[in-house]
Amino acid sequence: MKRFAIISENSLARRLMGSAGVIGMVLLGGIVLILSTLYTSQIVTILDNELDRTVTTLQRAVDADASGHIIIDADREPSDPFFETPLSGRYWAVLMRNEAGPYMSVAQSDSVWDGDLPWSAETLDAIAQNPGQAQRADGIGPSDEPLRMVGQAMILSALDQPVILLVGFDRSETDRGSFRFTLILTLTMAALGIGFLTALLFGIRSALAPLRRIEADIADVREGRRTLMETDYPREVLPLNLELNKLLEHNRGIVQRAQTHVGNLAHALKTPIAVMINEAKGDTPLDEVVRRQSGAMHDNVQHYLKRARAAARAQTVGARCEVGPVLEDLARLLNRLFAERQIDVSVDCPMGLHVRLEKQDLEEMAGNLMENACKWAANEVRVQVSACNDMLNILIDDDGPGLSPDERVAALKRGVRLDEAAPGTGLGLSIVTELADMYEGSFVLEEAPELGGLRASLRLPRA
Repeated sequence: MKRFAIISENSLARRLMGSAGVIGMVLLGGIVLILSTLYTSQIVTILDNELDRTVTTLQRAVDADASGHIIIDADREPSDPFFETPLSGRYWAVLMRNEAGPYMSVAQSDSVWDGDLPWSAETLDAIAQNPGQAQRADGIGPSDEPLRMVGQAMILSALDQPVILLVGFDRSETDRGSFRFTLILTLTMAALGIGFLTALLFGIRSALAPLRRIEADIADVREGRRTLMETDYPREVLPLNLELNKLLEHNRGIVQRAQTHVGNLAHALKTPIAVMINEAKGDTPLDEVVRRQSGAMHDNVQHYLKRARAAARAQTVGARCEVGPVLEDLARLLNRLFAERQIDVSVDCPMGLHVRLEKQDLEEMAGNLMENACKWAANEVRVQVSACNDMLNILIDDDGPGLSPDERVAALKRGVRLDEAAPGTGLGLSIVTELADMYEGSFVLEEAPELGGLRASLRLPRA
């Protein structure tokens, strides 16, 4: 039996896991984005504050003499030793517009070496037009490193134009720190998400365990191992369990009432038909017609009452029958009945095989087939039973004359009986076909491969 799959197509567990996974990814991704943005903003703010302090220090070191020349007080300029190391990643410069128009550096740190800080003329004009206001930008430094820069214009009394102070710091370490933080945060959140989904999966398995128990109980009821489902279920599932038990009891009551009505109908019709047959004992044409029609009525009533009883039993939930004992009993009976013809009926059936139908229906189907096989067998009838997935195969072979393919088809029609036809013309086995169909099985006639006669192949649902 196919068991309940915890993560399968179109399942509650799949939907819960899917929705939780999507929501979790959105939330955790949002957290990573927000925290990494805040962290990057914070470390860039720290770097900007350090740039501002350097600009302030540089302002105190810059002055102009009476002739308009820029003077840098070496004792007041930024004292960081990186400003003295070529291409160290920390730079400062003092710029002024020359008479030709472009800005030129009038002083700069040794670290700039022979390069320039990447400020465009438009940006420098904007800085010059707003003295005292710091403007920040990102760019590429003299050694192709990423820079965080600040520019600010200052007014000197000895000069008729502002002086622009530029400071740039290598932000490679800042960017690496931001990347490491984002990576660690992403891995942490991914681990948290995986842990959450794993815990959710186990939680779903635990929460849906009663549903798997219900599935198993229903299978036990359907296969006849119990009559009702257990009632020790959690409070949320118990109402469903109780309603299913009520449905089972209701179904059983309907089947019992149907069987009672069928029995009552059989008794009600049996007597009038018997009276008609007894009254028509004369030799007149009317008596002959009455006897013939009454006999037909009797046969039809018996056929359809038998079919109705079988249909009622087939609808019974929990029907279950062991195959081996039924076939062994039938074989012993037939061996005694056909002892004068020395017909040997053998049964090969593994122990513990069950079919999902009532015992009397199995007896009727197997008994009909085995008896007909004995009638036409020369010496031997073999009954073999095997399991194939959810079905049982019951093969009944004889060593008789067998039937042609057309005769096999005719033999399954209602009203055609083996003892009413010439040898090999067929047998009245429609009731076997109808019973097999009612139980979702099948019945076919084939050629017996070893004995050479007829094989009756009956497939029934396994319990």
